[in-house]
Amino acid sequence: MRPLEDILVVDLSQFLSGPSASLRLADLGARVIKVERPETGDICRHLYVSDYEIDGESTIFHAINRNKEGYVADLKNDDDLAKVKRLIAKADVVLHNFRPGVIDRLGLDYQTVKAMNPGIVYGEISGYGKEGPWKGKPGQDLLAQALSGMTWLSGNANDGPVPVGVAVADIWAGALLVSGILACLVRRSLNGKGGLVEINMLEAMLDFQFEPLTVHLQDGTQPERTATNNAHALLGAPYGVYQTADGYLALAMGSVVQLGELLDCPALAQYTDPQSWYDQRDSIKQVLVERLATRCTADWLVILEPADIWCAEVLNWERMMQAEGFQVLDMIQQVTRGNGTNYQTTCCPIRIDGQRLTAARGSCDLGEHTEAIDHELLASI
Repeated sequence: MRPLEDILVVDLSQFLSGPSASLRLADLGARVIKVERPETGDICRHLYVSDYEIDGESTIFHAINRNKEGYVADLKNDDDLAKVKRLIAKADVVLHNFRPGVIDRLGLDYQTVKAMNPGIVYGEISGYGKEGPWKGKPGQDLLAQALSGMTWLSGNANDGPVPVGVAVADIWAGALLVSGILACLVRRSLNGKGGLVEINMLEAMLDFQFEPLTVHLQDGTQPERTATNNAHALLGAPYGVYQTADGYLALAMGSVVQLGELLDCPALAQYTDPQSWYDQRDSIKQVLVERLATRCTADWLVILEPADIWCAEVLNWERMMQAEGFQVLDMIQQVTRGNGTNYQTTCCPIRIDGQRLTAARGSCDLGEHTEAIDHELLASI
């Protein structure tokens, strides 16, 4: 039995942040009813991020909305809104990611919902909170990364701002929302009190940077990226990714002197003071750039791994999926949509009692389960 069996979630969110949260709740056993507007549905259905579609819709939609039930309702229509309110009255959790003010105009704000369902756990994600000059900005991942300062941590010193290559603001905001929802569900099990969980994407990005931001709060300086091979603005050499004769090698923390001995690189022997590994990291990294390019990745791994140097080959997805280390994790599952279409996607990365959490149901068609839900949960309408 999954931990969230018998928990009913009404998900009013769209795009990525909110749906990523409800996806995780579904993985943990909750029943998730995804409410979408008629005709167009979740905008993410048509947010194309590649040239590959599944049943004429965006792959990202199918990745983030598996294992949910599809319900269609126009929240501006009184009859449809009344039905959604009836669903919410039966729910344990409701969540949304509308811009501030929208949910209030719909009459589905926390205080109104709490009056209908006192034990409800109510989760909401915004872009930048409910106050201040940024509250009306679009809650979009790249914009949140840009405003948070995070884009100045990746890339090399002269690269300018470099965003993370995945929707980290959306996904981390969703993960934080799940944490808050689970905490409130635990509290409710103890004393019957639900709660309001509020997350915004900007704060999620600030939380993601807690380490460099804490340093900044002490000394007031902006972290300086290395001139070359930067992988962490706060760490000294050899930390970075280096090109070899046939690929790339990642090097984490370690003794520069020991590394010099193992690589047969006398130029590194002079850096005996660990402080120099930070103060002179650009010079050290340039030495490593030149030395590591002379041999293949596998040759270096044979030398470095037995000496307990923290290193790894840099793999692309194709090579990663061929590796036994990936295959033994069993991280890929096949799911099936209601129309019979099969597709592969990732599994929940959480194991419970030693068991991998999988679910065979793929993403829902727009309104696919509306009639069945009405009959089951709203039969008196």
